[in-house]
Amino acid sequence: MNLLFTEEERDFRAEVRDWLESHRPPGIRPLDGRGMADYDIAWQRTQFEGGWAGIAWPVEYGGRGLTTVQQLIWHEEYAKAHAPEIGVCFVGLNHGGPTLIMNATDEQKRKHLPAILRGDQVWCQGFSEPGAGSDLASLRTQGRVEGDNIIVNGQKIWTSWAQWADYQELLVRTEPGSQRHAGLSWLVCDMKSPGITVRPITTMAGVAEFCEVFYDDVAIPLSNVVGGVGNGWRVAMSTLSFERGPGFMAEQMEAARLVEELIETAHTVRAPDGKRPAIQDDGIARTLGELRAEVTALRSMALAGISRADRTGTPGAEASILRLFLGEVVQKLYRAAMEIIGDESLVLSGWGQGWTRPYLHSFAYSMGGGTSEIQRNIIAERVLGLPRAR
Repeated sequence: MNLLFTEEERDFRAEVRDWLESHRPPGIRPLDGRGMADYDIAWQRTQFEGGWAGIAWPVEYGGRGLTTVQQLIWHEEYAKAHAPEIGVCFVGLNHGGPTLIMNATDEQKRKHLPAILRGDQVWCQGFSEPGAGSDLASLRTQGRVEGDNIIVNGQKIWTSWAQWADYQELLVRTEPGSQRHAGLSWLVCDMKSPGITVRPITTMAGVAEFCEVFYDDVAIPLSNVVGGVGNGWRVAMSTLSFERGPGFMAEQMEAARLVEELIETAHTVRAPDGKRPAIQDDGIARTLGELRAEVTALRSMALAGISRADRTGTPGAEASILRLFLGEVVQKLYRAAMEIIGDESLVLSGWGQGWTRPYLHSFAYSMGGGTSEIQRNIIAERVLGLPRAR
């Protein structure tokens, strides 16, 4: 791809920067609860009304149909503006929506895609189970076909924002006796359906981001199957390719911004010896230099991924390289922050007021979207062509 921005793209960057400066919501995003969800939804609606929701989505479904380079520019300027995280809207925008664009019927797209962009539909993901997290193909939640419905029984876990979700991308086993990747189906589940119980899980960061979800004879219409009954593994792999690739583009840009913020912080706090600024400590300076180089490498990897996606129409297995490295860099960044700020790291302030809560949350990068071990297996087998791990 051409790494030089055109005049049109530079004008687009200026337009993005001006809009974000004028419309970025004031105040700090609430940490948890209904207020947090309302804040996220209101910000999504503001972006939609301003013409900035789903900028790479098809125009017929409410997007702008812009290029992936313009999407990159948007995320870069979004991070520079310190705009809020998309929070409860993440799954719909970065998992469910892109999966529907690739695999759904026209009727399914019309029903859900514009509503996701407006913030009218919050989505969650129903993939992981207590015995099927990293090994997703071993899932046991059952979907029994009865007439025009699929009757679902089972349990999901680590379901982000399920307590606020309207819909769920749900992967169940619809073929009795099937094993592993066969016999699965990807469903759109209405979270208000009778028989669904949601139990929030409070993490060590002090927020109830994840949930357990239980299904007791939940009836889901067959018309909510995406990609056909029994084709769920193929559809789920397209979902995960977005989760491990473009879905984290914003986080890559935010990591680069945070590295620069941490470097500024290292100029103002004392080194461990208490005699000089932390930036003058050789070990700290070396770590910060490595972090700056690593987030630059992340951007290069993102550009390469964009180039591949432009050619193929979908992220490939290479997205796992980006996902794995991003997680390692973010965890290293927050560990460095804890060392640099010292005793102040004991203060558990809000997300926008300190480093400690994000540090606690960063442990999830080794698990979310597939553990680091799973990502390495994918890279080894599908990118490098090495023998399958046993």
